[in-house]
Amino acid sequence: MSLTAGIVGLPNVGKSTLFNAITNKNILAANYPFATIEPNVGVVVVPDKRLDFLNDLYKPKSLVPTTFEFTDIAGLVKGAANGEGLGNKFLSHIREVDAIVEVVRCFENSNIIHVENNIDPVRDIEIINVELILADLEIVENRINRIGKKAIMSKDKEALKEVELLNKLKECLEKNIPVRRLDLDEDELLIIKPFNLLTLKPIIYMANVSEDDLSNDGNSYVDMVREYAKGENAEVIVVCAQIESELSELNDEDKNMLLKELGVSDSGLDKLIRATYSLLGLKTYFTAGADEVRAWTFKDGMKAPGCAGIIHTDFEKGFIKAEVMSYTDLVKYGNEKNVKENGKMRLEGKEYLMQDGDICYFRFNV
Repeated sequence: MSLTAGIVGLPNVGKSTLFNAITNKNILAANYPFATIEPNVGVVVVPDKRLDFLNDLYKPKSLVPTTFEFTDIAGLVKGAANGEGLGNKFLSHIREVDAIVEVVRCFENSNIIHVENNIDPVRDIEIINVELILADLEIVENRINRIGKKAIMSKDKEALKEVELLNKLKECLEKNIPVRRLDLDEDELLIIKPFNLLTLKPIIYMANVSEDDLSNDGNSYVDMVREYAKGENAEVIVVCAQIESELSELNDEDKNMLLKELGVSDSGLDKLIRATYSLLGLKTYFTAGADEVRAWTFKDGMKAPGCAGIIHTDFEKGFIKAEVMSYTDLVKYGNEKNVKENGKMRLEGKEYLMQDGDICYFRFNV
């Protein structure tokens, strides 16, 4: 399951520096607008300590963690929806991601220019959000113009339902309200899915602070971001781009030592991945054996056949049963044999809802 998050923000907020750090990719991070023009894509390993236990137990020929794809998207400026800066090029890239990670500058530094000339994180957030709203509004209005009259004349129920929904979205967007704040039902979400609306995507705010403010878990600027984020139940992650750059160069032992010295328990990357998984309703199951131990990402609520299909479509088509044991039971009893002897190995059918930490062997026949 390919999952992507787009890292966005105004120019010079630390966005590309953070991207470099979390993906270990040395892209251009410069002190001027539009240092990033084409989107840069980096794949990061999702840290999961459960894999260490499984690796020690099975001693497989290969160990494959699950991954997450981050896209660093060009800095946005006021007027992008009307073509300013990189304009719609930026907006087309962001339509392809599952979630938006918005980096907000929450530090003072006279050596790093701010595109708006002073630090105001809420203003910066609203500049980006307004551009996304304007881009969505254009799509909605164009669709209304295309099908509105035809729907009324034909009295087609489905078309009329779509127009009614589009007018509801238009009214919302004209009030500067992102679509994600609307309480849309499953049918309504299905209708607007093809439009890939930007303001429907879930969002996380990353407050980029100085090293001193990182250990204090923020500052007055971060407080402003947190207050704003409450309005859409969004999470705020406090990071220091400079520290993340240093951490990316260290091995695990030195990394943990530096985090301890700073008085923080996790890196910004670890916090971001956890927050993104929670935001998108993601969980992990495992396949394990002598040849390979592997982690697989699935969405909460998926049934066994769908999860089998993540490995290969034939697994879903010919699904028969899934042999399932939980990670906690495997740790408790020490090995598969003991899990079976204690009646904790289960055979599950097509209606089984997969759980985080399930270890599975899929039976199928095509």
